[in-house]
Amino acid sequence: MKRLLIPLFAVLALPNAVHCSHLHNQKELIVTSESTKESIEFAKYLKDNGVVKYSAYWCPNCLYQSELFGKQAYKELNVVECAKDGKNSQTQLCIDKKIQGFPSWEINGNLILGVLTLKELSKLTGYKN
Repeated sequence: MKRLLIPLFAVLALPNAVHCSHLHNQKELIVTSESTKESIEFAKYLKDNGVVKYSAYWCPNCLYQSELFGKQAYKELNVVECAKDGKNSQTQLCIDKKIQGFPSWEINGNLILGVLTLKELSKLTGYKN
């Protein structure tokens, strides 16, 4: 059973790894999916309402979270890069905020760790669409 799980895990992880920016020394997340009009509006709402995403360029969950928004909407989000060697790094802010994992969302002063669907984020932020 273990012999089957390890190759399966590698195959499932590979698509995310292929798009990870650290393989190309860019030190930032490269989001490739297309945004919808709704995801762009939602991202603008999050930014306007002080919601912050704490992230690290090398984090596969951060990339997955960002792909849910799409590249156009991702540009609208307030994203803090926590990796010391990441582009526009704000490591000290991440330390001060006591960020313990990625992605982390700061919503109304509360930190929420993990990938959240857009629907979950909508509920947590009171977004009505």
